[in-house]
Amino acid sequence: MQKSLFFIVLLCVCMTVQARKKVNHASDGEGGRPKVALVLGGGGAKGASAVGVLKYVEKSGVPIDMVVGTSIGSIVGGLYAMGQTSEQLDSLFRTRAWANLFTGSLMGDSIVRTLRDLTGGEVSFESLQIPFRCVAVDMNRMKEVVLKEGDLAQAMRASMAIPVVFKPVKIGNMKLVDGGVLNNLPVDVAREMGADYVIAVDLTVNKHENNSSSLLSLLRPDLKKYQRNRKDADIYINPNLKGYGAEDFMPNKIAEMIDLGEKAGKASLKEMKKLKKRLD
Repeated sequence: MQKSLFFIVLLCVCMTVQARKKVNHASDGEGGRPKVALVLGGGGAKGASAVGVLKYVEKSGVPIDMVVGTSIGSIVGGLYAMGQTSEQLDSLFRTRAWANLFTGSLMGDSIVRTLRDLTGGEVSFESLQIPFRCVAVDMNRMKEVVLKEGDLAQAMRASMAIPVVFKPVKIGNMKLVDGGVLNNLPVDVAREMGADYVIAVDLTVNKHENNSSSLLSLLRPDLKKYQRNRKDADIYINPNLKGYGAEDFMPNKIAEMIDLGEKAGKASLKEMKKLKKRLD
């Protein structure tokens, strides 16, 4: 596994150098145009579908000025903000070595070393091609934390630290776990960064749209923010992932979810091209 992962990482790093010349990214709203944010929600293995969506974001030609992610969305988003293309991410997700990272014994911090391999070392937020933020939750205060500086790999690891499954990540006085606990679709974070338009990729299947019970609100304090963020997205993309779970890292399931993401991205392509025209 380690050898195969090494070659995957080497390939990704080499391809990233070339990709930086090709991907239609922008670091700021060039020419004074409105800024566009890409927001990637959490969902474990379902993050594969976000990779499929990204293929059509690229095809649309819409420039991405900032990226925000939660949980698996922070992994995809962080790598994308580095300059990796959707095709590179597709290749990475389809490897068994990638699946093994999330299905093996990962209670410790070995995954941080792997993420650093994927990012080419101790990459900082400040060195990214596109401004990036990822969301975690401080268990000491039960408060949402937006990570925007320091070690990218450690931040991504904190954002995806599913309680019970992964150990919390300690940063300063904070004990950080998965951002999806309080904010699984952080459109509001993108707005705070100055986004005029938001393309949001939501991996949620059960949205609880018509359930306002007080008990559910107590059990799921994130729901009100989630519903608000979902409605605030300018382009909302929600792949049909019914029947797929956060733990479905098997290669065949990953391939199917990438295809479903492509289908959802294609369905939104016309809308994204309209946005591109407004920006021109």
